[in-house]
Amino acid sequence: MKIAVVGAGAMGSLFGALLTEAENNVWLFDVWPEHVHALNSCGLSVEHEGKTRVVRVKATTEPKEIGQAELVIIFVKSTQTTSASATARDLLGPDGSVMTLQNGMGNANIIAEFIEANRILAGTTSHGATMLGPGRIRHAGAGPTTIGVWTKSKEGADRARQFADFFTKAGIQTEAVEDVHSVVWHKLLINVGINAITALTGIKNGQILDLEITRELSRTAVEEAMNVARAQNVKVRENAVDHVFKVAEATTVNRSSMGQDVDNKRQTEIAAINGFIVREAKKLGLEAPVNQTLTALVETLQFHY
Repeated sequence: MKIAVVGAGAMGSLFGALLTEAENNVWLFDVWPEHVHALNSCGLSVEHEGKTRVVRVKATTEPKEIGQAELVIIFVKSTQTTSASATARDLLGPDGSVMTLQNGMGNANIIAEFIEANRILAGTTSHGATMLGPGRIRHAGAGPTTIGVWTKSKEGADRARQFADFFTKAGIQTEAVEDVHSVVWHKLLINVGINAITALTGIKNGQILDLEITRELSRTAVEEAMNVARAQNVKVRENAVDHVFKVAEATTVNRSSMGQDVDNKRQTEIAAINGFIVREAKKLGLEAPVNQTLTALVETLQFHY
């Protein structure tokens, strides 16, 4: 299958490598010339469980080099989704599909402004990756990937099942679900409870659990988000807070993606995570003061890099 990955950061590069190793025709598109040059000249170096392998991949800074693809996977930051969606539209073949496994909410809705909704697959992945430098990533951990069609239809559901089988055969364990909105919300709740706090304090994920005052901050942020989900008739797990804490414990030594953005003085995805909760709460007449404060602090921090 011909696949284009738009956004060859840590996660985009990882999926590009895994799909290439499964003997697919994969192209990576990114605007970082040093990274693209390293990929083409030396291959992608992937560290995993103390070992390093090199995967020969094709990469470009010019989408026109790729041609039409059967699947386009968008892995950019949420702040770049609009431009990535325009690129995906130009790359898609006549019956192609676009998939987003990005963090935050609103990405699929933006993509739908460019591409027919029944061709859009959304979801989450538990794989973790860190960018070590041009042409180098660390595969920090593996886990299940879940996808589903963003706008329910029989054609879309069939498409999701086909791609779930395809990814699983490629070594990326993937499940297709009917209600992907709830899945994306569950991932959002994890990000709401971990990312901004770690970004602002410089701590790692597991250190959220060290102090009761920090746990309470995370708990309240998640509970505010749960209130918004329920008001929108989205099914979320009753033990969402406990689940967030279990994720923090399971990823104890990890620095969240937003924490890495702050460390490297990059723009964060705060608007699509805690900021999304604030905006939706306002529409519903609900209060979300903790998420409002976390959003304001991260936005202030990144404005003054």
